[in-house]
Amino acid sequence: MLDRFAGVENSPLAFRTQVRVYRRAMAFEILHSCSLPTAERPVRLAEFDELLSSATSAERGGPTLLTFHFDDRDGLEAQARDLTARESDCCSFFEFSVVKGAGEVRVEVRVPEPHAGILDSLQSRAGQPA
Repeated sequence: MLDRFAGVENSPLAFRTQVRVYRRAMAFEILHSCSLPTAERPVRLAEFDELLSSATSAERGGPTLLTFHFDDRDGLEAQARDLTARESDCCSFFEFSVVKGAGEVRVEVRVPEPHAGILDSLQSRAGQPA
């Protein structure tokens, strides 16, 4: 579902330049291979934004692994499991793990090397430095 370069070829040029205009949302666009219907993609993106906005931190465990940490609260684990399961259904290259520990929930996201840039976009959308 997510690709940081999708749609770049259709981006407008900045006024009187040959430089493409990039928007924040473009960093987290949708892959052409995603099986999620186009009309549902903005809703899914909003669901990720909602979940990731409550992350207390994010850490990279290498170029293809990103772990988000959340304070445990009612419903968070179920929300994360539901969202990541639905995302895995439409974008099989994602591998998610949701782990509940003492007072926290961790969401681990793994992608194959060709999709590693997507993790930068996820981390940025969470408001965490990449």
